[in-house]
Amino acid sequence: MLTLSDVLPQDDVRRVREGLANLTFRDGRATALGSARQVKSNRQTQASEAGTQALARFVRQALERHPVFMAWARPARWSNLIFSRYAPGDAYGLHTDAPFMEAEGGGRLRTDLSFTLFLSPVETYQGGALEVHGPEGARQARPEAGSAVIYATGALHQVTPVTKGERLACVGWIESQVRRADEREVLFDLERLRASLPDGEARLTADKAIGTLLRMWGEV
Repeated sequence: MLTLSDVLPQDDVRRVREGLANLTFRDGRATALGSARQVKSNRQTQASEAGTQALARFVRQALERHPVFMAWARPARWSNLIFSRYAPGDAYGLHTDAPFMEAEGGGRLRTDLSFTLFLSPVETYQGGALEVHGPEGARQARPEAGSAVIYATGALHQVTPVTKGERLACVGWIESQVRRADEREVLFDLERLRASLPDGEARLTADKAIGTLLRMWGEV
């Protein structure tokens, strides 16, 4: 579980929120599968709507410009992005996401990583934390608007009930170039090490190691 601040500057957060004000939000249970449908209560935009697609492109491009996001996730394919709205009383109970979903542009993707980009200032709503369960227990995230949280898609997670205000967010799924989480972590550590090195032989050696591992572990 990784939290990244300032993926969207506040001016861009306002731009997305203004765009969402012109879109239609429908019952979110329509896209939930299996038992998840019984614990989901929110509203969300339709991926096929032109306005949703334009805002989704804007968010995806911001994520693609974020060096830590790209080094951690290494996206090969993206799902259609969804914008969700939680009003008081809404929640999304404990569930796990589907292992395969529709990919942006058609076809199917394997869901390795999930992300939530928060779009509501934290002082404007209460509740609505993203809670992810793992071996270390449950961890909650409720960051400032413009921040993103990335986590393993297979993890049990939930959105706690909103008790006041409105929680807006963008959610999506990624098929990574590197399937295994431990291999992605090794590559991420090497990228951070490489960034700390001056130009020269040591940095070239790090480039070589990263390239070799990507050829060993990567999928295209």
